[in-house]
This record gives sequence, structure tokens and C-alpha cells, in this order.
Amino acid sequence: MKIIGTGLSGLVGSRIVELLKDNFEFIDYSLATGISILDPTQLEEATAKNSDFDCFIHLAAFTDTNQAWAQNGDENGLCYQLNVVGTRNIVNLCKKYNKHLIAISTDFVFDGQKTDKYTEEDSPNPIEWYGKTKYLAEQEVLNSGIPATIIRIAYPYRANFADKKDLVRKVIDALKTNTLNPMFADQITTPTFVDDIALGLKYFFENKPTGIFHLVGSSSQSPFEMCQKIAEIFGFDPKLVRQGSLEDYIKTLSAGSRPWQRNLAISNEKVKSLGINMKTLSEGLIEMKKQLP
Repeated sequence: MKIIGTGLSGLVGSRIVELLKDNFEFIDYSLATGISILDPTQLEEATAKNSDFDCFIHLAAFTDTNQAWAQNGDENGLCYQLNVVGTRNIVNLCKKYNKHLIAISTDFVFDGQKTDKYTEEDSPNPIEWYGKTKYLAEQEVLNSGIPATIIRIAYPYRANFADKKDLVRKVIDALKTNTLNPMFADQITTPTFVDDIALGLKYFFENKPTGIFHLVGSSSQSPFEMCQKIAEIFGFDPKLVRQGSLEDYIKTLSAGSRPWQRNLAISNEKVKSLGINMKTLSEGLIEMKKQLP
């Protein structure tokens, strides 16, 4: 099977290629290969040469939440252009060639006000610009009429990727130098081991179910609890992890600072029902430790 993809050189995409390259042929659409998702002509010229592709996976996105907030409401800004217009261009391409699209989205489409885990049935209500542009991108896909899958991921981490440090490796670096800031105990997130995302996508490439799916980790906890677990598994003094408060942090922010979601506990029961195994934080960290040099 031939898979065309954007973002295949990124934190998540490169691991997808590494783990599934024996199962699928991947074709990378990126600036490195001379293709901008903001240029429909470049997209069309490249796809005309690969018109026998089986599926398109769209990972490329503007993901810096703070930089996104600095562009809040600006449809000419790079965040909106990449996340919304870029997705629209990919949708139009898949529509022309009548191909299945897998679009990668985010837990940031939710407002963080729910007290339980978010499921695929919950209505998005983004509260900051990155999440809003990703929600608008989802709407581009859902309203297009093409066969498509939206896969939401959350806080991805992995063992080895030189180009970008994920949240877990940033914490490890801070623990090594005793520079870890106090970590919020009153916020919930759902970190996800990138290998599980990659292996889970094998099912979606092969079966192409339509709809929305949460391909996320099997445990949700506060950043404080997450860092405690990282310290435990990687052999650091747990006293290096100090407790902080999102509530107190928000009070220190200036007016107009980006909003923060308090609860991003995300349910993965739907993908588990498909037979896809997603690790808990502890399980993912143990596997990550094995892979590190």
C-alpha cells in the first residue's frame, strides 16, 4: 500500500515511517521534498505522479500554542493558514482523487471544563487559537463528503528524536540539572507513547474506518503526577519534583494571556474496542527507557 503523508519527518510522523516502513510505502509531502501544503499547484503536480496512492495521512500542523495565541483571530497568520487552509487543500486533493484521508487532530479542541474523560461523542469547544484552528480543520474534513478519519492525539512522547524534545525528554533534562519548575497538580492531561500511535495507525491504514477516534494513552494524570512517575522510572530523586498549581499560575498571567484547559482526560475506549492497545504512562515510560541509548 502506498501512503502519501504530510509531517512525516516530524516527532510523530517520522516514527510512523520507522515502525511501518516494512508494511507500507510512504511518500513525504513537505518543504524538504519541495511541496508546500499551501500551494495547490505543487500538491497537484506531486500527486499526479503518485495517483495510485491508497491513503493520505495529514499530520503537518502549526502546534506552538503560545505562538498560535499571538496570532489569535488572524486568518492570514501561519497557524490558521497551515492548520485550516492547508487542510482544505489536502481535502480538495483527496476529493479529486477519491482517496481516503486520515487527518490528525488534537485534544485541544476541547475546553477542559468536563469533569469526566472526553469521548468522541463530546462536542468540541476550543478556548484558544491553536485548538480553534484544529477544530476548523476537522470541520473542513467532516463537511467535505470524502471518506475520512479524524484521529485526535494528545501530548505525544518518544525515546529518540533529535529535532524536537517532547514533554517527557524535557522533564528528564530538567531533572538532570535540577531545573524543573513546580508542576501543576490541578490539571489533567493524557500523555501518549508515539509508538502506540504509529502501530495503531496500521489498523486505520488497512481498514479505513470513518469517523472520529481518540488514539491516546490509557492513563490520565496531573503534570505533577506525571513528573513523579518519570522521576521514579528514570531513577531521579522524587524530591526534585515540586508541586505547583495551574490556578495560582493563571493568577500571575497578564491580561490577554492564552487560556488553559484544566481537564484534558481523554477516553480511548473506542480504539480499544478495535483491538488497538495503548499504553498507560508507566508502561510507555518503561518502554521508552528500554529504547534510550
